Formats: sequence, structure tokens, C-alpha cells
Amino acid sequence: MTEATLAVNFFVALFALIDPIGNVPLFAAATLGAAAAGRRMVAVYIGLFMVTFLVFFYFTGVGLLAFFGISMPAFRIAGGIILFILGLDMVRDDFTTMFADAAEGIEGQSPRVYAKARFERLIVPFAMPLLIGPGSISTVIIYAAEAKPFGAAGMALGVAVIAAVSLVTVLTFWASPLISKVLGRIGMSIVVRVLGLILCALAVQFILVGIGDATRGLVRPDAAAPYAEAK
Repeated sequence: MTEATLAVNFFVALFALIDPIGNVPLFAAATLGAAAAGRRMVAVYIGLFMVTFLVFFYFTGVGLLAFFGISMPAFRIAGGIILFILGLDMVRDDFTTMFADAAEGIEGQSPRVYAKARFERLIVPFAMPLLIGPGSISTVIIYAAEAKPFGAAGMALGVAVIAAVSLVTVLTFWASPLISKVLGRIGMSIVVRVLGLILCALAVQFILVGIGDATRGLVRPDAAAPYAEAK
């Protein structure tokens, strides 16, 4: 694998798992009624959080899990359970009500004050585990291991990929008003529910992979990796 191939594969995998486009309806609902400057600053805070958190795991992820005695299968199973609960909330309820106070009490606030307060509320469950979940964290850890043979240049390339994905996420959230106008309230509600269903399925997949890795054969290979043969 060349450095270019590593960078492209890492970017595609991380972008697909973070899925900023699919999370636009939630971001739009969370910043409803905010001024454009405040909304953009919230997106910037989220992007900076993503870079900091993912780079931290990029360099320390394997060692951190080893320090606490946590295996990757256990991490996948725990993350899958959390994502499944979150996905159920998105499917059966108006998930956007979790961020319902966005339009209240924001008059007269500066963009920075508003963005800080909104970001603190969005850390859980929006920034984690919706954007940064077990999938993205484990992907970062895996690609960090693959970048090590390239030395410092390979590790720096991985950091650049994380920064690029975070930048694309910020720009996508900046475009949320336009996307919200196109979808409308009903359309955004439908997208949130569909995203919740996909999240539940993804969570079950994480659990299956974790159980399969931990038990060596209890879960059929075609269930843990259903499309492996098609690649």
C-alpha cells in the first residue's frame, strides 16, 4: 500500500462513518433560530473537537485500550450497544426534541457565547457518539497502525486526513440552512428516522463483529462481514 492509497482509503472510510451529510438535519434542528454567525461558529467548535479527539486516539488509541485492559472486540460491542439505544430514540421519537431549546433565549447573545453554550449541549449525543463513534475511533486506530511503516511522514499524512474530514464536515454544516429549506420539516424528520434505522443496523453489525472476533467462530463470517467476498 502506497501513502496515496493509504490517504484515500482512510479519508473515504472516515468520511463514511462520520457521515456529515446524514447528520445535517440534526445540526439544523440543534441550531434552529440561531444567527448565521453563531451557527457557523458551532460548526467550527464541532470540527475542532473532532480533530482533537480523533488525533488523540490516532496516536494513543491502542495504548489507551491496552492500559485499561479493553480489547477491540469489547470496545466494538460496547459502542454498538450505545449506538443501538441512540438509533432507537431516533426511530421512535422526534429525536430533534433533544435539542429543542436552540431557539429559546438566544436573543442578544453574541455568536461566541451562543456557540459555546450550544456546543456544550451537543457534545453528547451529537458529537459523540453520532459523529465520533466506535466505528470512527476504531478506524482511526487501525489506520494509525497501517501508517506506522511509513514513519513520521505516514503519521503526519493520517493527521492531515483527519483534519480534511473535519473541514469537510464543518463546510457541510455551514450549508445546513440550504439543505433544510430543500427538505423542509417533514423531510428532515423522515431523514432522521431513516438515519436512526441505519444506525441501529450499524450498531448490530458492530456487535456481531465484536462477538465474532471475541469467540472465533460463534458468528458466521458472512454475517460479520457480509460483503467481504464481493470486494
